[in-house]
Amino acid sequence: MRPDAWHLTEDVDDFLARAGDFLRSRPALHNTPLTVIERLRTRGTGAYGAEATVFGHLESGGDVRAIFYRPPSHRLTLTPLSPERADHLAAHLVDLGHPLAGVTADHATATAFAEAWQRHTGAAPVPSWRGRLYQLGTLTPPEPRPDGRGRVLGAQDHEQLIRWCGEFVADVGEAPAIDADSWADSRFADKRFTFWETPDGTPVSMAGSTAMVGGMIRVDPVYTPAHLRGRGYAGAVTVEVSRAALTAGATDVVLFTDPANATSNALYQRIGYVPVADFTGYTF
Repeated sequence: MRPDAWHLTEDVDDFLARAGDFLRSRPALHNTPLTVIERLRTRGTGAYGAEATVFGHLESGGDVRAIFYRPPSHRLTLTPLSPERADHLAAHLVDLGHPLAGVTADHATATAFAEAWQRHTGAAPVPSWRGRLYQLGTLTPPEPRPDGRGRVLGAQDHEQLIRWCGEFVADVGEAPAIDADSWADSRFADKRFTFWETPDGTPVSMAGSTAMVGGMIRVDPVYTPAHLRGRGYAGAVTVEVSRAALTAGATDVVLFTDPANATSNALYQRIGYVPVADFTGYTF
């Protein structure tokens, strides 16, 4: 059997030709690499900056076992790795002179890589993000359903959409802030959005979804202004977007939550989402 070997490239098409089947083999678990790399393929590295994104895939016994990508932000994203393979990758990236600002992966992989990176570089990892991945099982609309309806956004809603995405980013502590000037390069620009509206047509909640890649659609973000929360609007709009994903033919519908937010975690489980894995981000 051939030994483990990491193969690096800056050519996204070459990378996908070699690792695309691996990514599509577990679309729920690999949802973030699937959507980010597809965006890079369709929009080019300009979607994330002038510096090229580095892609890597691990081959063992002739098969792809894992991948990573490092965009111009220098934050590494990894698919699951054993601690031994995480250490090997950290040492390999150090030898190649690839600087890193942080790592994001499933909790065990991210922690193993962060510890390995500290051993090899002395850079201490600081936990900076936690997320719980859920996958839709049987969609179960909540009862009672709030009055109103879902509506896919049109051009006339663009100003409010930017405002609400900006509020969402501020709420969850993401950076950078979102405004009209930064919208086109934001992670929200390529998504499809739906409002939940009251019977008089007033938007009270929104949910976005990614384009389908490898049979997977991710619901992201879900946002209700603070003064309108607790009325069932978030559940209603999430059901609308989830149903639309299934109608579009998605085999895997997923979303991330903050594990510390008991309210949102309970909500998504009530409407049919099942926890898959916890993810962690570290900053070096």
